[in-house]
Amino acid sequence: MKVVGAVTRAVVYTMLAIPAILVIISSFTSGESMNFPPPGFSLRWYQRAFENHSFMMALWTSTYVAVVVALLALAIGFAAAFAINRFSFPGKGLLQGLAFSPLIVPAVVLGIGLLYLFAWMHLTQTMLPLFVGHLVLAIPYVVRTILASLSLHNRVLEEAAMNLRATPLQVIRRITLPLILPGLLSAAIFAFVTSFGNVTVSIFLTYGGNVTLPVQLFTYVDSSYDPLVAAVSSIMIFVTLAIILTIERLIGAERLA
Repeated sequence: MKVVGAVTRAVVYTMLAIPAILVIISSFTSGESMNFPPPGFSLRWYQRAFENHSFMMALWTSTYVAVVVALLALAIGFAAAFAINRFSFPGKGLLQGLAFSPLIVPAVVLGIGLLYLFAWMHLTQTMLPLFVGHLVLAIPYVVRTILASLSLHNRVLEEAAMNLRATPLQVIRRITLPLILPGLLSAAIFAFVTSFGNVTVSIFLTYGGNVTLPVQLFTYVDSSYDPLVAAVSSIMIFVTLAIILTIERLIGAERLA
């Protein structure tokens, strides 16, 4: 069974990684079209990507939105997960169901619904719809991750701190948060990646020049399919990997499990 499990994991991971690897290899082509294997090695498509104002502005927008959404989702998700895990109150089941409901609602339906809502509120020409849409998508992952961390966390230290007359806020700040820090960072990564790579909801909620990178890429593919697409996609992969590797370097990937 160990051998079968190892082989199965290797096959699954390989199948998941192959599309990204092919895109990255194709981005270094010296040709004028996306061919695999590439006829030669060149960095000119990355140079064109960084010189493209639309893509760079979209990259900045995606990064800015993803960072803000990750921080907001972490704050809201921790509060919700802490209340669900530690307290019994009327409506607890409703709160838990509401927190996870975006996972079962089709993204297209969610995007259209939010578009109608913000159009009715006359807020479609602001960044607020994009922030709210990504926040709604990210919160379920944050709540689920933090709930798992709180469930595995030993509450004896919290009880000992309260017996020593620590206030609830001191217990959370000095005991709970440091102990579940790996879970918090893992939740933040989930929220960032969910926001940074979203296209289904973003395409309904962007406006004017505030377009996210996936939407800009999706729009570009409608009219052209040159290796610039692969270069920009590779930049997205590199940004995501850089964040994950930075967290792994700081606290260790095994603690995020």
